[in-house]
Amino acid sequence: MPAQIISLPNVIYSQANMRPVRPGNSNQMEGRRTEEYLNGTPYWTLQLTAEKLTMAEAAMFDAFEMDADDGCLIAAYDPHRARPIAYGRQPLSGVKAGGGAFNGDAVLQSITDPLNIVVSGLPAGFILSAGDYVEIRKSAYVRSLHRIRAGAVASGAGEVALSIRFFLDLQAFTLPCTVHFEKPSCLMTMDKGSFSAPKSWPNFNVSFSATESFPDAS
Repeated sequence: MPAQIISLPNVIYSQANMRPVRPGNSNQMEGRRTEEYLNGTPYWTLQLTAEKLTMAEAAMFDAFEMDADDGCLIAAYDPHRARPIAYGRQPLSGVKAGGGAFNGDAVLQSITDPLNIVVSGLPAGFILSAGDYVEIRKSAYVRSLHRIRAGAVASGAGEVALSIRFFLDLQAFTLPCTVHFEKPSCLMTMDKGSFSAPKSWPNFNVSFSATESFPDAS
């Protein structure tokens, strides 16, 4: 049975560093040649720091650490970019082009190739910018987080074609899938020994790092 999924504590993070890692290496060859080898599945890493926490917030992190250290998976996202840049700090809202309330969830309409997808179920004119995050989700335990390579705007029908990085694993992700723009996430495990939460009155600081995990969803 897969591990329990937990959320990041809902506080203001003073520092956030979410980075994609593309496994591979390069070798300098004779004759001014460089050979590069890409191998394995790309994955995400996250480093977070929260400062000047209240006692209640610090206690929340104490509970979070125990859950994460006990094997729980973290639904991790970039707290400084929790939604498309065009929509600022407020949670996504509005009305879908086809009717119904919009909260950041959409539908993977089609997969053109591993680097290009079509999303539907958006508000007309929904704005996406280069560097925005997009999450593709097959199930709660099968998620793929990407960055958008070029800006795009949804049509009047609420559809948009997106170019993404890194590639979508077409063996794991087949239709139907959902797409998420509000707190787009991937599943991570906390890096062992990375959690630090010294208690210093009257303010408390916390920092930790985590790495994407691909759980067995069976």
